Amino acid sequence: MLLSSQNPKKIPLDAWVLGLYLEEITQFASSRLNRISDGRYTLLLKTEDDGGKDKIKGLDLEIFDSFTGKKRPCATLSGGETFMASISLALALTDVVQSKAGGVSLDSLFIDEGFGSLDDASLEKALSILDEIREKRMVGLISHVGDLKSRISSQILVTKGQNGSRISICS
Repeated sequence: MLLSSQNPKKIPLDAWVLGLYLEEITQFASSRLNRISDGRYTLLLKTEDDGGKDKIKGLDLEIFDSFTGKKRPCATLSGGETFMASISLALALTDVVQSKAGGVSLDSLFIDEGFGSLDDASLEKALSILDEIREKRMVGLISHVGDLKSRISSQILVTKGQNGSRISICS
């Protein structure tokens, strides 16, 4: 009975286990997001008020915006802000998986697009976080943003041609 959703909180076992992981991932991600956003955003697990106590509601996330002093849905973030939250979550997921995996190492991380949605200051902050990660693992960025070329020392360039695409390696 306790392993099914017929427990006092009506939470299935799989959702409960995922909630524990998501709580830890959210803590790691929130720390990075806070740095990237200059202290503006904190990522939170969505809670519900239970007579003066906040209880975790499920597997939903929300944002605390220090500019307004209020929580709000993640869907209200702009494109660049959503990218910052997403990259923070992806990096946090790798941190938690490595910490739980008993010696398994995630040596590579690929990030596809999103950089074009960032303003110059946010792009700089996101790249500084990625520079820190590059000290421990390989980070591959897939992007069309020209400004990234000057920041990335080793590149694999894909060039379209009439007879197909051509790959060149620059270092």
